[in-house]
Amino acid sequence: DVNTEYYQDKKGEWRWRKTHKNGEIIGASSEGYKEKRDCQSNANRGSKAGDKWEFYKDKKGEHRWRQFASNGKQVGRATEGYKAKKSAENNAMANGWPGKA
Repeated sequence: DVNTEYYQDKKGEWRWRKTHKNGEIIGASSEGYKEKRDCQSNANRGSKAGDKWEFYKDKKGEHRWRQFASNGKQVGRATEGYKAKKSAENNAMANGWPGKA
């Protein structure tokens, strides 16, 4: 079970974050939006044809993911690093990654 929360940041822009029923944040917006409806649209976009999902290691050596729209704009990211790549992939699936083709 996943809950999506919409909130305004310090700049007054709308952001989203998805939390698992255990309270753990599993995904978040990569940017702020002036209009709440644009934020909601981004949060609910899932994975679209042409999206690119990138898996990488951060500076701590932990696995993370980023999602880019077909126009190259980042539209989602992992909110934390994972020791195992499979854990990062599972988190990405919870945020719309369709899995390996």
